[in-house]
Amino acid sequence: MDSSGGQAKRWSWSSAFIGAAAATATAALLASKPRDPSFHLVSIDLTSLKLNFPVVDADVILTVHVSNPNIAPIEYSPTELSIFYSGSHLGSARVDAGSQPPRSCQLLRLPARLKGKALAKHSKKFVADVARREMDLDAAVDIVGAAKVLWRDQRFRVHVDSRVKVDPVLLDIVDQENRSKLEICIA
Repeated sequence: MDSSGGQAKRWSWSSAFIGAAAATATAALLASKPRDPSFHLVSIDLTSLKLNFPVVDADVILTVHVSNPNIAPIEYSPTELSIFYSGSHLGSARVDAGSQPPRSCQLLRLPARLKGKALAKHSKKFVADVARREMDLDAAVDIVGAAKVLWRDQRFRVHVDSRVKVDPVLLDIVDQENRSKLEICIA
């Protein structure tokens, strides 16, 4: 008996093991909570100009840094990244199907075609943007895939909206804001 009048509690290995297992399971659950991937446009490289009288179309390569902060590897389906200028569809970039290991980063090189018609539609604004060497582009993409969690594939969808400020003369990225929203598909 202890001094408080009750019985002394004995320490047991089974209680310690159960407590350690519960703490480990809780830590694993917290670490496995799905987090949004991050996307960052690194560069825009002009590959060709095509005269499409009376406008010029441009082919570019978008280099995008993608980060998977999750503890599960992912696989994703092919999709299209849509690019907009002043609300008009400027072009698109193809994202091929692929995969990414857990807690990793990779660079994706996405070929894109930008249509001069969209710029011609907003010629006054475009000329002003070139003069001040700053132009806003918007982009949107939906990525669908699966993450390998234990013994099964967990389907997901990520929607990404980007606003990129570009120097239209040198094609330098001046500033950008990227928002992604991860949705886990339950079915």
